[in-house]
Amino acid sequence: MRFKDRSDAGKVLAQLLARYDRKDNSLVLALPRGGVPVAYEVAIRLHCPLDVFIVRKLGFPTLPELAMGAIASGGLLVLNESLIRSKGISQEAIAQVVKVESQELVRREREYRAGKPSQIINGKTIFLIDDGLATGASMKAALLAVKQQNPTQLIIAVPVATEQSCDELRREADLVICARTPEPFYSVGYWYDDFSQTTDYEVHNLLQKATAIDLS
Repeated sequence: MRFKDRSDAGKVLAQLLARYDRKDNSLVLALPRGGVPVAYEVAIRLHCPLDVFIVRKLGFPTLPELAMGAIASGGLLVLNESLIRSKGISQEAIAQVVKVESQELVRREREYRAGKPSQIINGKTIFLIDDGLATGASMKAALLAVKQQNPTQLIIAVPVATEQSCDELRREADLVICARTPEPFYSVGYWYDDFSQTTDYEVHNLLQKATAIDLS
């Protein structure tokens, strides 16, 4: 049931997406950082361009691992209002978290693209990929932001996720592929033998390697 690492997970996911090999006018978008090694394996097997779509989780001030929402490239903000109310988080506290994460989003845009423009989404089949889904907040923010740019088809693909997260995303995406939905779920990292943090260098290196993909 467990994946060796993110690269292994990407190869498994690519097999499930094999029918899209060499599909015209398609683009793989990875949620950095952990989604990039997964998406790279998908992109090279589908002979498809690879780019990043940056999303930052908004963690609670006292529980940063618990997501109260997310922000995405293009300025989209998604908040879990019911969870925020239950925790009694003030608007001032939310604004401070948004400010910090917005700064990091901009930094990553500069770091990963090295001045290159983002790929055009309009009119394309988009594969939106991460290394897994727990609450699904980051992916939901990415999905909504991508939809605003009018793709022809939007496909979400992840190696491991909760069944609830997959079901919620199916209401918005054209197709959601979750390779594994174990129960109990525990966490995304639990289902990887190696879930060490993906570095900025690795992200940049994989994006550079992806430019050499033979798309013919």
